[in-house]
Amino acid sequence: MFTAGGSRNPLPRPCHVLVLLNPRGGKGKALQLFWSHVQPLLAQADVSFTLMLTERRNHARELVRAEDLRRWDALVVMSGDGLIHEVVNGLMERPDWETAIQKPLCSLPAGSGNAMAASLNYYAGYEQVTKEDLLTNCTQLLCRRLLAPMDLLSLQTACGQRLFSVLSLAWGFIADVDLESEKFRRLGEIRFTLGTCLRLVALRTYRGTLAYLPAETLASRRGPSPARAPQAPSDTHVAPLEQPVPPHWTVVPEQDFVLVLALLHSHLASELFTAPMGRCSAGAMHLFYVRAGVSRATLLRLFLAMEKGRHMECHCPHLVYVPVVAFRLEPKDGKGVFAVDGELLISEAVQGQVLPNYFWMVSGYRESPPSLKPQSSPRRKSQQRPPPAESR
Repeated sequence: MFTAGGSRNPLPRPCHVLVLLNPRGGKGKALQLFWSHVQPLLAQADVSFTLMLTERRNHARELVRAEDLRRWDALVVMSGDGLIHEVVNGLMERPDWETAIQKPLCSLPAGSGNAMAASLNYYAGYEQVTKEDLLTNCTQLLCRRLLAPMDLLSLQTACGQRLFSVLSLAWGFIADVDLESEKFRRLGEIRFTLGTCLRLVALRTYRGTLAYLPAETLASRRGPSPARAPQAPSDTHVAPLEQPVPPHWTVVPEQDFVLVLALLHSHLASELFTAPMGRCSAGAMHLFYVRAGVSRATLLRLFLAMEKGRHMECHCPHLVYVPVVAFRLEPKDGKGVFAVDGELLISEAVQGQVLPNYFWMVSGYRESPPSLKPQSSPRRKSQQRPPPAESR
């Protein structure tokens, strides 16, 4: 097992990867983009591959549950964020999950949102780009072979379901837009703009109770955790859902919300720079919520400003942001749904906590952020794309 906050050797050269590709993702051009934009770069960088096309929902989950992972140096996921969600949960469902979750992953964007790929592009220090430019950047990161540890969000629901998120949990406005715009998938990223406009016209509120463990509270209550290998994924900061939250948590009284968002990374889509305050420290995540009473015009301004990460500059009194380690969200009126990495989850009480540095991804940097210490925004580089893979 890797130690929390440690580093790992790059992928070998040459290396062999398994590419899991959803041919129906986004505008349905993923396979064409793989051969035109990805394969030539992999060939130059001595990265051989075996290509598997997913045929149905949860197919990738089934494949990685049964696959002999020793055959591959990494698993490459070419689709949107939903497919990497399937892969991680499939790995965590294996009997040998402790070994399986160490298999390095790579995200190549070919879906509608591509938030994970956009976040990795940002962490590598490059300008915000979309579509083929983002795909090229992420392929170049694979060719460079560097790995970095990533946090995982462990979730529990009232009905006893256990699942893991690599990106986000959304409730209310954002979840509705994500799921209701699914019928516009063929439009690509513009589906979210259209879905936002439609939901603004019929703006809803959602009644619930929110509680969370602020990252600064946890940091003040104990010293830094010793480096250790992750054990069975136990949620040490949360109480059972049928019990009250621990007394040192912050409780937001029952009220009407427009949205609640728990986010592990910087982007919610390739053009939604949701967390411009920088990457959270290892073991923490971004928590945003918008209270009822915000006007449609203000909400629209927030989402328009989010494209460049300037929504916090709007100083909207209804928007609250706090870095947290764990949270609990209890819907009270049955309205709305949850979206976990863009995938549907029924509306019921849910809680989650961050598992720090739990799996490896191809990235432009090698070290994880420090444990529960402030992390400033990385400096932007002038060039748009990473340099090509170094030759040996």
